[in-house]
Amino acid sequence: MRWNIDQTHSTVEFGVKHLGIATVKGRFRKFDGFIEVNDAGLPVSLDVSIDAASIDTNQADRDTHLRSPDFFDVERFPSLTFRSSSVKRLAEHEYEVAGQLTMRGNARPVTFRAETQPVVKSPWGDHRRAGVASGKLNRKEWGLVWNQILEAGGLAVGEDVRFNLEIELIEAPAAEKVAV
Repeated sequence: MRWNIDQTHSTVEFGVKHLGIATVKGRFRKFDGFIEVNDAGLPVSLDVSIDAASIDTNQADRDTHLRSPDFFDVERFPSLTFRSSSVKRLAEHEYEVAGQLTMRGNARPVTFRAETQPVVKSPWGDHRRAGVASGKLNRKEWGLVWNQILEAGGLAVGEDVRFNLEIELIEAPAAEKVAV
């Protein structure tokens, strides 16, 4: 069974150290995707696409720099994608998700933990579920290497990126559940 991401009730956020002392947070405003669950209601696969140009750190000049070839190079690489290769159940509502994350044309394996909520029926009659995923990755592994060395020897932009996804999903309409 397929469940589609409800973008209006979901967030894809990240945080990176600035000057080694503070964390700058941002988010991607446009993304879509789905999960597939088996007959027992357990997640078995995940597929997400993020519009790289939709990055928003609440500072226009920084966002323009992040869209440039120094970072995401959105003209050449308009999206980030994640496709799972395995979903392992760790405990009730807790999972380890492994797959390929592609940024700037570089596909690399990542593994992160996810937690899900039970299915509910909304006041509008549809079925919904939610999940949270978080983790850390090193941006340099995907070719996001721009930086400046500070006078004291530190870096302007941290290499580790922490991410947090709060995702609400809507059960796909019957027409989407049937392969066309």
